[in-house]
Amino acid sequence: MRHAMIMAGGSGTRLWPMSRRGTPKQLIPFLDGRSLLQMAWERLEGLIPPERVYVCAPEEHRRSIAAALPDLHPGNYIGEPSGRDTLNAVGLSATVIGLHDPDALFAAVTADHIIGPKEAFQQFVAHGFDVCERDPRAMVTFGITPTAPATGFGYLELGERRAAGVYAVRQFREKPGLATARQFYDAGPERFLWNSGMFVWRAGTLLECIRRFEPSTAEGLEAIGRAWDGPERAGTLEQTYGHFRKISVDYALMEPASRDPAFRVVAVPMRIEWMDVGNWSSFAKTCPADPAGNRLSARRAIVQDSRDTLVASSDPAHLIAVIGCEGLMVIHTPDATLVCPADQAEAVKDLTQTINERFGPEAL
Repeated sequence: MRHAMIMAGGSGTRLWPMSRRGTPKQLIPFLDGRSLLQMAWERLEGLIPPERVYVCAPEEHRRSIAAALPDLHPGNYIGEPSGRDTLNAVGLSATVIGLHDPDALFAAVTADHIIGPKEAFQQFVAHGFDVCERDPRAMVTFGITPTAPATGFGYLELGERRAAGVYAVRQFREKPGLATARQFYDAGPERFLWNSGMFVWRAGTLLECIRRFEPSTAEGLEAIGRAWDGPERAGTLEQTYGHFRKISVDYALMEPASRDPAFRVVAVPMRIEWMDVGNWSSFAKTCPADPAGNRLSARRAIVQDSRDTLVASSDPAHLIAVIGCEGLMVIHTPDATLVCPADQAEAVKDLTQTINERFGPEAL
């Protein structure tokens, strides 16, 4: 049967101070009152029944996510004791889903993107399922048509056409420098696509791939699987999961699998609107702009004689006034405020490390 798993384990440090350890960016209702996680759930409605939709996220967020997703079955929350990147999130999910459906196929989708339209998204994911149903050795990744020579995304280099809307992946390319990104962009979407971080595969094929390329992780997942339905689940998870190598599924599995004849790594190009809400600059694009390019996501804010400035606040009682600024970001919460030039949005991640060192983890 077809299943889906929403990966919701990101920390969202680039969206500090709204994204915090207790309320990461996936749970912030800053887009018309809905969170990115809720939108990810809604995108699956009608494609996968709720009893076969899972969420893999930190165990500490179980209550918050259950409150945000009332239709999520309690047994479908896959709680990670610690964040170990996407390889281990998908490996743990494949283990759990495969326990009760040995022939399961599942889509691993993200909770930090704005994607639309829903109908087109579902058609492409269904196409990925079709590919894996026809070919048990297939591992499908989804590519996005680049709209700029972006340096913040990984790229898929496409090879020959395998079927309608399906292409071999020649190689996965890391986040490039600007000159290389321009080369990729100029080559066109027939050659290079952004890596969406979303996949479809058979649970058994994925676990076999982990056994081949990450054998120590496979041993740990097998131990977790044996304990999952018993009283030793929590203890086994705690003792095992934190020792897994922290690495993305792209680097650990998809890259070597694309060179291994035992597997068939293919890409399905997604012709959709796709936005990675990874920092405050990308968040600003989700807010309507006034004639001067200012964007507001605050109940009480005044922007005067300013251009291209973002003001966002989670404190409905706090008034923010900005005068004579250009290209600025002002982000306010009840206990922290960020002010920085828009072109320094990526530096917020490094800033959080300094904040942790100086003020402790309670400030994050």
